[in-house]
Amino acid sequence: MKRNFYIISVLLAFLFSTAVHAEIKLPAIFGNHMVLQQQTDAAIWGKSTENKTVKVTTSWNNKSYSATPDTEGNWKVYVKTPEAGGPYSIAISDGKRLTLENVLIGEVWICSGQSNMQMTMTGYPTQPITGANKAIATSQNDKIRLFTVERDKSLEARDDFTGEWLECNPGNVANFSAAAYFFGEMVNEALDVPVGLICSSWGGTRIEPWMSENGFENFDWVNLPDKNSKEDFSQQTPTVLYNAMISPMVGFAFRGGLWYQGESNRNEPGRYEKLMPGLIENWRAEWGIGDFPFYYVQIAPFNYGTNGLISAYLREAQLKASSALPNIGMASTMDAGEERCIHPANKKIVGERLAYLALAKTYGLNGIEYSGPVLKEMNLEGSVVKLTFDHAGNGLTTFGKELKNFVVAGENKKFVPATAYITREGITLSSPLVEKPVAVRYAFEDFVVGELFNTEGLPASSFRTDDWESE
Repeated sequence: MKRNFYIISVLLAFLFSTAVHAEIKLPAIFGNHMVLQQQTDAAIWGKSTENKTVKVTTSWNNKSYSATPDTEGNWKVYVKTPEAGGPYSIAISDGKRLTLENVLIGEVWICSGQSNMQMTMTGYPTQPITGANKAIATSQNDKIRLFTVERDKSLEARDDFTGEWLECNPGNVANFSAAAYFFGEMVNEALDVPVGLICSSWGGTRIEPWMSENGFENFDWVNLPDKNSKEDFSQQTPTVLYNAMISPMVGFAFRGGLWYQGESNRNEPGRYEKLMPGLIENWRAEWGIGDFPFYYVQIAPFNYGTNGLISAYLREAQLKASSALPNIGMASTMDAGEERCIHPANKKIVGERLAYLALAKTYGLNGIEYSGPVLKEMNLEGSVVKLTFDHAGNGLTTFGKELKNFVVAGENKKFVPATAYITREGITLSSPLVEKPVAVRYAFEDFVVGELFNTEGLPASSFRTDDWESE
C-alpha cells in the first residue's frame, strides 16, 4: 500500500513539474497593464518547451504570430502595433494559454541615471519634491503606466530583472521617479496618448556601470571587470548595472531614453564629455533600431565644497556632449539648484524641460522652444564684449533680475566681475579693469543661481569662451 502511494506521488510530482515546465514564461517587462510602443514591430519573447509551437494573438487586430522555441526554450515574435489606444489583450499559448490584460499602445520611454532620477515623488528623508502632495493626489490616469526596475548588479548580462507594470494612481505614483512622472504626465497631456515609463536607476552611481562591455572599445582608461572573479564587486563597477538593469529589456520597443546623472563623475569632465555620447551610442547599438531620441538633464548647481573641481566643468562637458550626436538634447537646470542639497526639490521643471525636448524634437510640435539660450558667437569691440545666442529668437530676459554672473578676463587670465546688459542682439558686457578682454564666463561656479533666460523661460547653461586648464 505504502509502495503504491509512493509510486503515485512520484508520478503526480513528475506530471506537475512537466506541466510547470511547459508553461509560458515571460520576462518581467511583459505583463498586465504594460504599454507597447505604437506603430512599430514590437518584439515579444519568453520561454517555453523546445519544439512546442508558441502562438501570440493580439486583440487589436486578432492577428496571430507563431514561433518555435530553440533548444533552450527561447522564442520571440514581432507583433505589429497600431496607433495609440487600448486597453487590449495579448494571448500567448503553447497549448496552455496565458493572457496579458489591460495592455495599452502608446509612447514608451526608458528613464535612467543616479539619485536625481531615482528620487520618488515622496522625496528622500528631509528632502522633499516641490508640489508632490498635490501632484500625487491628482495623479489618477488610466493612460499612464509605470515600471520600476529593482536595483541589482551582475558581471554577466542577464535575461530578466525584477519589476512590474503598475497603473497610474496616487499609491503607485508616490513611489515612482518624480522627474520621469512629470515628463510622462506632460507628454500624455500634450499628445493625448498612453505613456509607458520604465525607470531603471541607482543613486550615487557613475556612468560606466550603465554601459555594456561593447561600449568601452574607445575608452581604454576604463578597466573592465573579470567576469570569472569570485570577489565581491560594487555597483560602481563598469557594465554591472547595464547587465542587470538594462540588458534584460534590450529589444523591447520604445520611443526614446531619458537620463539624469553626472554628479558621481564630477571630477572627470574631459572623460565624461566622451562617455556621455559613448553611452548613447552603446545603447543604440545594443537595441539596433537606429538613432532613437535621447534627452538628458544637466546637473544642477550645488556646493560640493573644496574637494575636486567645481561642478561647472562637468556641466560644460554635458553641454558640449549635447551636440556630439544626432537626435539628442540637454535640459538645463541652472535656475533650480540648491546650495546645500544635491537633490533639487523642483523636479517638475526637470520633467517639463525633458518633455519640451521630446514634444518639439521627437513629436514635431510647432511653437515650442526646447532649449535655453546657447552661446553662438563672441565679438570684441575694444574693451566691450558682445555675445549672441541661439535659441533666443524672441530675445533674452532675466525676469527683472540684475545680470551678476558674468566675468571677463584679459590675457593675464584673471577674471573680474563684468557689467552686463541685454540688448536686442544679445548681451553686451565690459569691465573698467579689463582693457583688452579675451575671455568671458557666465555662472561658471559650483553653486550659482542662473539669471539668464530666453523669453520662453528656459535658462542658459553656465558657459565659458576660454579653454584654459581646470582650476
